[in-house]
Amino acid sequence: MMEELSAKKFKSDDHSEEMVIMVTGGRGLVGMGLKVEVERVPSDKERWIFLTSADGDLSDMAATRVLFEKHKPTHVIHLAAMVGGLFKNMKYKLDFLRKNLQINDCVLQCCYEYKVKKCISCLSTCIFPDKTTYPIDETMIHNGPPHDSNFGYAYAKRLIDIQNKAYHEQYGCHFTSVIPTNIFGPHDNYDLNDSHVIPGLIHKCYLAKKNGEPLTVLGTGNALRQFLYSKDLGKLLIWTLRNYEEIDPIILSVGEEDEVSIKEVARMIAEAMDFKGEVVHDTSKSDGQYKKTASNAKLKKYLPDFQFTPIKQAIQESVDWFVDNFEIARK
Repeated sequence: MMEELSAKKFKSDDHSEEMVIMVTGGRGLVGMGLKVEVERVPSDKERWIFLTSADGDLSDMAATRVLFEKHKPTHVIHLAAMVGGLFKNMKYKLDFLRKNLQINDCVLQCCYEYKVKKCISCLSTCIFPDKTTYPIDETMIHNGPPHDSNFGYAYAKRLIDIQNKAYHEQYGCHFTSVIPTNIFGPHDNYDLNDSHVIPGLIHKCYLAKKNGEPLTVLGTGNALRQFLYSKDLGKLLIWTLRNYEEIDPIILSVGEEDEVSIKEVARMIAEAMDFKGEVVHDTSKSDGQYKKTASNAKLKKYLPDFQFTPIKQAIQESVDWFVDNFEIARK
């Protein structure tokens, strides 16, 4: 079977038949943002399958093959990963490395074995070198080690780019990747210990308002980030699926001029929550990497007129979703 498959050259531009798009991690933040957009602008030439962790263990090759055999996808958007916030990444570096290496290897190998025409994996800006010049771009991924705070997750994600190129050069597979900046939006993970910064602050602000307590922000609040609304990312993933033909990755991000500090984000969340209490900073906690400014010049060449949702509007919508769905939100 492997020898037979090795001679197969994959073509991602053959859309004469129905596209069956299987999304791993379909219940997560990015998967839900993608699903909202798919349902908003449906296509009769596409059938979408959103998998969750309950469907099968993607770190197990046999279980992953069962899913591919069942759904027979022509295209895959690979979002599934072991994820967490800064402090979880710092504590469980080996777990993040091993689990994500296993997941990625199973998914990509099955994409090859089952002749998937195109696979798009989701990376992260944390894969870029810690010591670098700014803005970072797609050519700089492997120029040095990532920041020490999350090197396990970062290296596992970085190696997807290596695997994509190896599968393409050896077998002609069309495997590529996107690199979104810091994603947030409805359906996020709001766990107070393991979440990323915006959902964590939304949950803490909700509780602070409810209990009449200060909102405590971990770190100085001076770290800078480019935040990407999950609904915007959903639109960009669909564009990538239908139009992006490179093997090399592409950064999906707001512009450099839209970078904001954690302190500003905390203020916007407090305003969106109508929180009138004090905002304090616990400076004994790490800020993590101070900045990782990414260039979206490549994206703008392809989509010069794409309009991102203004961050204040996106935060307001995210806060409103959390308040309205507090009982069922992941936390």
